[in-house]
Amino acid sequence: MKDETGAQKPVYILAIETSCDETSAAVVKDGWEVLSNIISSQIETHRAFGGVVPEVASRKHVEVITLIVEEALAQAEITPDKLDAVAVTQGPGLVGALLVGVVAAKALALAWNKPLIGTHHIAGHIYAARLVKELEYPALALVASGGHTELVSLESEGRFKIIGRTRDDAVGEAYDKVARALGFPYPGGPHVDKLAHEAAEAAALPRVWLEPDSYDFSLSGLKSAVLNLVNQSRMKGQEPDAAAIARGFQESVVEVLVEKAVRAVRATGARQLLLCGGVAANRGLREALTARCGKEGIELIIPPAVFCTDNAAMIGAAAYTKWLHDGGTPLDMVADPGFSLEHWSVQTS
Repeated sequence: MKDETGAQKPVYILAIETSCDETSAAVVKDGWEVLSNIISSQIETHRAFGGVVPEVASRKHVEVITLIVEEALAQAEITPDKLDAVAVTQGPGLVGALLVGVVAAKALALAWNKPLIGTHHIAGHIYAARLVKELEYPALALVASGGHTELVSLESEGRFKIIGRTRDDAVGEAYDKVARALGFPYPGGPHVDKLAHEAAEAAALPRVWLEPDSYDFSLSGLKSAVLNLVNQSRMKGQEPDAAAIARGFQESVVEVLVEKAVRAVRATGARQLLLCGGVAANRGLREALTARCGKEGIELIIPPAVFCTDNAAMIGAAAYTKWLHDGGTPLDMVADPGFSLEHWSVQTS
């Protein structure tokens, strides 16, 4: 956009994220400069239940959404009249949680007379990489989170093609289930990651490669193998070697993720590899992928941890691309827990 003098006019987007158990609002300038990114986490609330309770998550979003938006605007030192659009996670996610954000964003867009941008949650995780560095296309994203494990090819800006996905458990889901079996509280991923780094040895666990040419993932068998080790030890009256199991599990997961991601980069001709999603904060995965990409000469982009977990800044980054190419979203849009990433791709002329 240009102002009356012909100079490029900054674009300010207020973004809202409520897909699961974080309530977040952010103001993002030109799709990459984060002016504010306020996050209210519900981890302590859901820890008592051993996982996210959808109804509880929705109620918590309702309680804080107004305050979070106000704080995001205040920290960015911007007033609603200076905004160019309001973006919100349209899906995927928990339907009740999504509805809170969508209704709030619609109300604000209507009250302030601003365009509304319904945004895909996974597109947000992918475009969190642009908060670090400008993206070059074609690119490849390895998305690893609590609900998603996918390899996504970005053929051009805002154009997504899923070339591989989990056939059962997502990586984050598998980490939490293994952590529960080892006696760790929710969320269990960080506990498994920490213990894996402290272990002197690794338990022997399988690598699930599937078909030779497949970019898909499967983690249910590995999870079952961990449970078998734990149960066998306890049947013998012994405590399982939690550290060795954690290291064996993590090494198995990381080896498959890294190998398939690197192979996909070569096959697609990607110029960059983007590590995205909550599991991108996992130290073992970050270290292994960084080492392998260094060896292979692949440019790797990993956002800081705050932009890996659910946050509104990433939604603002993705929304900017959608807005530039396709404009706003009709106000009659609905929250969509099964929202397709490929369908959300920007339109081509």
